[in-house]
Amino acid sequence: MAVVANQHRSHTVIDESTTPVTVFTGFLGAGKTTAILNILKRVNPEYNIVLLKNEFGDAETDSALVRESHVQVTEMTNGCLCCVLVGQMKRALEEMKEKFHPDRIIIETSGSAFPAPIAWQIREMESSGFHLDAILTVIDCVNFCGYEDTSYTARLQAQYTDLILLNKWENISERQLDLVVDHVNDLNTDTPKVKINADTGVDPEVIFGLDTNLFSLAERESTASEVSRSHHSQEIDLIEVVRKWSGDPAQLISSADFIDLLKHLPSEDVYRVKGLVRLSDAVADEADTPAATPPAPDASASGLLYIVNHAFGRYTFTPLTVNAHQHEGVLARLTVMGNGLRMYLPQVQKAIDASDDEISCHWAH
Repeated sequence: MAVVANQHRSHTVIDESTTPVTVFTGFLGAGKTTAILNILKRVNPEYNIVLLKNEFGDAETDSALVRESHVQVTEMTNGCLCCVLVGQMKRALEEMKEKFHPDRIIIETSGSAFPAPIAWQIREMESSGFHLDAILTVIDCVNFCGYEDTSYTARLQAQYTDLILLNKWENISERQLDLVVDHVNDLNTDTPKVKINADTGVDPEVIFGLDTNLFSLAERESTASEVSRSHHSQEIDLIEVVRKWSGDPAQLISSADFIDLLKHLPSEDVYRVKGLVRLSDAVADEADTPAATPPAPDASASGLLYIVNHAFGRYTFTPLTVNAHQHEGVLARLTVMGNGLRMYLPQVQKAIDASDDEISCHWAH
């Protein structure tokens, strides 16, 4: 354990072998991964933080983005941490503690996770050297007033938290921000609200060492009913695309067609598109910045493999460089999340040139 480990330790933790755990929640596309990465940049490099992520589908997009920053990360896919993967989370935490000896673990939940079962699992592991330090909720100020009305889980995330982190507030007017804060206060008046700086994030001293009192084991029975009501299958449509690449350049996905798809997906219905995609040409992100890497000499033959991250109408492309060899046979592994996605399925299928057996759909009910 690092010499500086006590720098961010909770004041109730007196055993040096105990690892504090911080849980990040927030609706799909709220910006949890970016917020965490910005926080990690401000922490002493000797302070060893390990990240456990839960993602929809099997694309592991956000985990790939984190690895590009050379952060240790363990991912759990194809399920929601608050429901089917809680048992797996216990094993993952134990393995992370044994392998990486972290000074702190950060858990980033999927966008539809209710934090109660996660908190209870960590509290049950106190005898194994884990301490629940805080539950933090990231609010997307641009879109919160829209999805708050349709997502019961988003409302719960804003209600059950130690700190509310206001993200993307620079992208709206002061009047719009006042309305967002009013909506959040209707759900949770007493919890502090902190703005996330787009460039520097949040000071770790603000979010570490909070010693949460939320979700004690004694109150589990009274809160458990909220869990079943908040399950993601009731409110989120899911389209998953898995295409394998044979090495034939003719298979490469048209960069122009794929970007055109992203530009025409309405943000009110399509919350996220994320995954890996092998494109025919180098691309830039939505801000028209230069492509992050120039085409390789054989780009016309092998294409360029990107991590695509599309949230509420905004998108970025990040070239995959870390462990890229593990994805040599990938043409596309994408997950699309939102509401009313049936009407957009033909557009997605056409842009990626996917056959019916390369697409699976899970509709909300």
